[in-house]
Amino acid sequence: MLTRTGEYALRAMIHLVQHEADWPVSGRMIAERAAIPAKYLSKILGDLVRVGVLESSPGKAGGFKLRRPAKETMLREVLTPFEQFEHGRCPFGSDDCSDETPCLAHEGWKEVVGSRDRFLRETSVYDIAVRSPGGLTQASSDGE
Repeated sequence: MLTRTGEYALRAMIHLVQHEADWPVSGRMIAERAAIPAKYLSKILGDLVRVGVLESSPGKAGGFKLRRPAKETMLREVLTPFEQFEHGRCPFGSDDCSDETPCLAHEGWKEVVGSRDRFLRETSVYDIAVRSPGGLTQASSDGE
């Protein structure tokens, strides 16, 4: 359900949270440890700085760090620059699908979208980087 860009943004954020003691962390180091192409990651990190999720510092000892605590940085704000969260169009091709004139899949799809939106609004980067046992943290711990 996420684009590759959204997935890479989350992986970079997980790495930053798990390596807070090393802040600021260089983009090159994040790319290597999180297995993300460096040029692709550079644009993602720049976008996250522009929307206020990250701070960057220039120079040889520079890099990236979270602007706010990981517990206050929700997944939705990390993903919003990269993902489409619109609800306006029926993904099943019905031109007049709405709550008043639902297609056959409307109610089920509405539940899926609602569940996704709640998860992204209520789950912090800390929740997936620190509190989650295993799972999402595997990519950032490879080679360490």
